Amino acid sequence: MNTVTPALYFTRISHNRREPIRHGFEYRSYSWYFDIDNPPQLPPPLRPLSYFRACDHLDGPGADLRTRVGALLRAHDMDSAGPITVLMNARALGYVFDPVTFFWCREPGGALRCVIAEVHNTYGERHAYVLHPDERDRAEVGKRFHVSPFNSIEGRYLLRVPEPADTLSIRIALLRDRQPPFHATVTGYRLPVTPRTVLRAHLRAPLAPWLTTARIRRHGLALWARGLPVSARHPDRTSRRTTQ
Repeated sequence: MNTVTPALYFTRISHNRREPIRHGFEYRSYSWYFDIDNPPQLPPPLRPLSYFRACDHLDGPGADLRTRVGALLRAHDMDSAGPITVLMNARALGYVFDPVTFFWCREPGGALRCVIAEVHNTYGERHAYVLHPDERDRAEVGKRFHVSPFNSIEGRYLLRVPEPADTLSIRIALLRDRQPPFHATVTGYRLPVTPRTVLRAHLRAPLAPWLTTARIRRHGLALWARGLPVSARHPDRTSRRTTQ
C-alpha cells in the first residue's frame, strides 16, 4: 500500500449523558492523521505549536511509534509488518492531552488487522484497547480503565471506528446494566497539512491540548456542583502514568 499523506481533520466532539443528570456539550477541535512512518514535517516556526513524541503513547522503551505499537501487537500474538496509521493530537508548547488516540493496523496486503484505541485520562494515565472491528467497523470491548470520576469502571464500550477518509466519523457508547448509554462522537472533514491549514487549526482551537483539559475540568466541576456522585477509582486496573 502507498504511504498515507499526512492530513488535518477539523472536528466536532460531543459528549452526552442522560442519567442520573442530563448533561451534554459539543466543541470544535482538530486532529492529525498520518502514517506512523511518515509523520508531518512542519516548518520550524510552527513546530512548537504542533509536534509529536512517541513517549506520549503506549508503553515500552521504544523511541518511535512503530516500536511501541509492535510491542503491543506482539503481546496480542500479532505482528506489525504492515502499514499503521494514527489519529492523534499533537503537543503544543510542551503539553499534550489526547482523550483517545486511534491506530489502524493493517497487514502488508492491506487487510485490517486490528484497531488500537488508547484512552488517556486527566490523572495522567493511559490504557490501550485492541479492537477487532467487524465489516461495519463496529467493535465491543469491556471497560478496563477509569476515565471520568463520574463514570464507574463497569460496563462495555460499543465503538464504530472507520478509518478516516474525506470525512471522519467515530462513535463511542458506554453500555451499563439498567442505565441509558453514554455517547461520544468525533466527526470532521479532511484538509491537507500546509502552513495555512495549521494556522487555521490553531485559530479554530488555540492551544488545543490545554483547552481540552480545561474544558473537561470545567464540565466536571459543573457536574459535581449539580450533585453527581463521584465513582471510586480502581488504581490496580489502570495503566501506567504518562509523562507530560
